[in-house]
Amino acid sequence: MRKKTDTSITIRLATLLVASMVSLTLAAQAPSPRPKLVVGIVVDGLREDYIDLLKGYFGPDGFRRLMRDGVMLDNVDFGTYVDPAAATAIIYSGASASVNGIPATYVYDNAGRREHSIVLDPEKIGNYTDETYSPKAVRVSTLSDEVRIDGGGIGSVYSIAPQPAQSIILAGHAGNSAFWLNDVTGRWATTTYYKDVPQPIQARNFAKPLPARLDTLAWRPLMKPEQYPDLPAYKKYYPFRHLFQHNDVDRFRNFKTSAPANTEVTDIAAEYIRGLKLGTRGAIDMLNIGYTVCPFAKAKDSDHRLETMDTYLRLDADLARLFQVIDGTVGLGNTFIFLTGTPAAPSDKRDDDRWGIPNGEFSARKAMSLLNVYLMARHGNGEWVSGYHNGHLFLNKELIKQHDLDIREVREDAASFLIRMSGVSGAWTIDDVVAGKAGNNAAALKRNTVADYAGDVIVEVNPGWEIVSINPTSQKEERTTVRTGLISAPAFFLSPDLAADRISAPVDARSIAPTVARVLRIRSPNATELPALPLKRK
Repeated sequence: MRKKTDTSITIRLATLLVASMVSLTLAAQAPSPRPKLVVGIVVDGLREDYIDLLKGYFGPDGFRRLMRDGVMLDNVDFGTYVDPAAATAIIYSGASASVNGIPATYVYDNAGRREHSIVLDPEKIGNYTDETYSPKAVRVSTLSDEVRIDGGGIGSVYSIAPQPAQSIILAGHAGNSAFWLNDVTGRWATTTYYKDVPQPIQARNFAKPLPARLDTLAWRPLMKPEQYPDLPAYKKYYPFRHLFQHNDVDRFRNFKTSAPANTEVTDIAAEYIRGLKLGTRGAIDMLNIGYTVCPFAKAKDSDHRLETMDTYLRLDADLARLFQVIDGTVGLGNTFIFLTGTPAAPSDKRDDDRWGIPNGEFSARKAMSLLNVYLMARHGNGEWVSGYHNGHLFLNKELIKQHDLDIREVREDAASFLIRMSGVSGAWTIDDVVAGKAGNNAAALKRNTVADYAGDVIVEVNPGWEIVSINPTSQKEERTTVRTGLISAPAFFLSPDLAADRISAPVDARSIAPTVARVLRIRSPNATELPALPLKRK
């Protein structure tokens, strides 16, 4: 009898031991909980060299937190220069412009001979604005779409950015709302494509409207000029002071490129997190934020280092405040934050002639006129050139068709003429671009060109030269100084699951979206072209 009892006890002990081992194994294999909140931040014009220069001036909880606790990518490569809207589309879709459909913030309508926003959609109505926009031009899904789809509509996706195109691209097709600052009224505006108007935005527009506060706002340096690093002596004696007075018709446009605009965005982001209780639902919530450290539009000269460094320092404080709000609500341990810069825009001011740097002036209007005279001599009277926009020359296709000419031959003829113009270092037809035969970086140029919006001939102007063109819509003169170099920006990932690391090797910008998707354990956007980065886990 005792032997039977001993055997029974042995069996029970063995069963308990096996069960405990299975439980331990299952516990070891169980994945960590997914983030409750994901915060996507895009900073226009962010540069790694400025972050490195100012790291000793940053507080402990902004950029330094990202560098200390997160993964830093020194060089996110976009291939060729892309503006903030196009860069944001690449970051959020994981696809090049030729696939995602967003080549630039503004595109040229050859038939109407005018410029319009890439997100223009006349079928929609503006809310707090007469602008009619939607994400219709984005041809693929984005990270925001995939987050919303993953939660079956339970989770919410919001975006806030000063510029409309960027805000809409950040929100994607499935977002709850996208808000931006209207250039004319200074109100936070949206489109009726999105159904939500969050209470914090309504309160901001009515209780704390920017137009009522902007007259009293003055942007001055945070520190004495001599405390900023690497400033030439003459800059130390002239601290800036920028105002946004009511008699300046461009005051809201200028404000959107200033450091105080980042503070305004941060205020609203904090109100979203607290007021909308983000990260407390049964699915991932997402907040997308657009900041800027681009050269200030009203800087007095081409050396805008003082304003730029001050913008970085102020943004660092804004990030620290944002992270503090997150930690005090949903918790940084329940949040995944990714921050990506976009390539810095070329300066709109060229170096003073006294320095003797080779330069010149490429007039788009003159180029169009000379090319038209040349084509008239070849094919007869008519307006053969119909427009110029961002280095793209557009030919009159109807006239070419009427003369029964081969469009490819006319393009080649035009390119061969333009390449002989003073200041032009390259001229390629759209056919060359699509075939991957244009310039030294042909593959990247092909990726970042959307044929539906491209001109017939693309010209490249010598570095140091100033491009002078007339905006086809406003008829205002626009000037841009050409600079070339590595088209990259830094990026950061901050997650409780990721080990701190710094990657100095160039990383393709199309890798950002699949990497974020892997951390969140959701599908990648449907046009993702590259795999996720192999980041180290804790």
